[in-house]
Parts: sequence; structure tokens; C-alpha cells
Amino acid sequence: MQATAACADTDSDLYRALVDQAPDVIIFADRNGAIRVWNHGAETVFGHSAAEVLGESLDVIIPERLRKAHWDGFHKAVNSGQTKYRNQVLTTRSVHKDGSKLYVELSFGLVRDGSGAIVGSLAVGRDCTARHLKAVAQFSATAPVRPSEEALK
Repeated sequence: MQATAACADTDSDLYRALVDQAPDVIIFADRNGAIRVWNHGAETVFGHSAAEVLGESLDVIIPERLRKAHWDGFHKAVNSGQTKYRNQVLTTRSVHKDGSKLYVELSFGLVRDGSGAIVGSLAVGRDCTARHLKAVAQFSATAPVRPSEEALK
């Protein structure tokens, strides 16, 4: 029995180290949307320390204008057991602690306990702001110029 307990402790330590040291954002929020896991990658991307956000709402990183859509989707997924963006990476807007706007690529999953009940939602991702803005600028530079309304009169 002690070998099993020691192995479990080692596995637990390993899982914690993997999450804590992953370069990507790893966030887990419970069924109510309260942040329960916030790794170093999340601290780096969003600027908030884990101590500042653990137990707080995901609203700390969601732009106000997107919150209703986020929470509608979040609650639908948690209650139905189905995520709209399963096996997809979604580029979305977010907010840094300093108020600056970010683009982040996130994948989402639902986390279940040993009995299969959904206990919350997991997001894994990374900052893609620079790449996204560069792509938008390149597209804008190559897009055909459309005449203005005045020019058409």
C-alpha cells in the first residue's frame, strides 16, 4: 500500500510540475466560472499572478463586450456536457492586467471527476497577438481598395 501511495504522490507532483511549468496558458475554472488553476503561462500572458486570480471569475481576462456570449457558451457546455469548439483552436480576444487587448488561441475541454460528473472547464492556449496583428496588416495592405461612397457619386 505504501508503494501505491508513494507512486500517487509522485504522479501528483509530476502533474503539478507539468501544469506549473508548461509554457502555454493552462486555466481551469469550476462549474461557476471561478478560476481554480492558473499556471505560469497564464501569468506570463495575462499579467495576473495566480494569487490575484485564484477563486476569482474568468471575467478578469474576458473583454466586457464578450462576457455575455462567453458565459452563455460556458454554462451551456458545462450543463450539456458538450463544447461547441471541441477539438478546435479558437482565436479570441482577451484582456491583459494592464488593460491592453490580446488575441489568444485557446482550446477548451470539460473536466470530469471519477464518477463522470463535469467539475469545470479547461482552457489551454497561447498569446498570438503579434502574429494576428501582422496577418491583419498584411491582409489590409494587399486588399483591393474600395472606392468611397463619395467617389461613386
